[in-house]
Amino acid sequence: MPLLATRYHLIAPDYPGFGHSDAPDPTRYAYTFDHLAKTTDSLLQQLGLKHYALYLHDYGGPVGFRIMVAHPERVDALIVSNANAYEEGLGKKWTAISEYWKDPKAHPEVFESFVSLKGAELRHTLGTSHPERYNPDTWTDEFAHLSQPGQHDIQAALLYDYRTNVASYPAWQAWLRKHKPPTLVVWGKNDPSFIGAGGEAYKRDVPDAEVHLLDAGHFPWDEQVDAIAERVQAFLDKHLARR
Repeated sequence: MPLLATRYHLIAPDYPGFGHSDAPDPTRYAYTFDHLAKTTDSLLQQLGLKHYALYLHDYGGPVGFRIMVAHPERVDALIVSNANAYEEGLGKKWTAISEYWKDPKAHPEVFESFVSLKGAELRHTLGTSHPERYNPDTWTDEFAHLSQPGQHDIQAALLYDYRTNVASYPAWQAWLRKHKPPTLVVWGKNDPSFIGAGGEAYKRDVPDAEVHLLDAGHFPWDEQVDAIAERVQAFLDKHLARR
């Protein structure tokens, strides 16, 4: 963000239950992607933002697509980093997760792995060409957050609700075909969760999309921050300079 903040007004809110945002009890706040999107959309409206470029990553993909569908007139550009919207982008791990969706109680090991310390570590290091460059605080801090009271209920609700995102892929693809926003894809091609085919697939619905598959894992900016910042800045300068 510091590499782009000198040129653009950046907003990076933590969703409810994440980061430094409040984490209401699930009995008071429904942890679904529909609700996260409505909460984020409400924030954008309170801030008075009428136009914006959206940067999507992982869970931010389903949230962002819901906002785009609700307000297509506000989306000036789209930047995608390992935010999947195509079934061919789902890696092998999603086979087990799809079984979990059918019967969570029959597959507790799926969720237990998701919130484990090892699971947090692998989210960052699987697919990276340079695991030795990672600070272990990256995943120990994540695990500490996941270990806070109430977090297991929050994360279980969202993991289960993720099935609604896969079901929404055709609608999101149709939106892309209809609106064809200027699109930049900077995708960690070694991500075992959202594989490179998911990044390439955006060109099917947005033929003019600029797609870069990078030698990186699920968090590509952790390994290719300068290259990504350079591409994002050039992309935004090209498509937003007139606004």
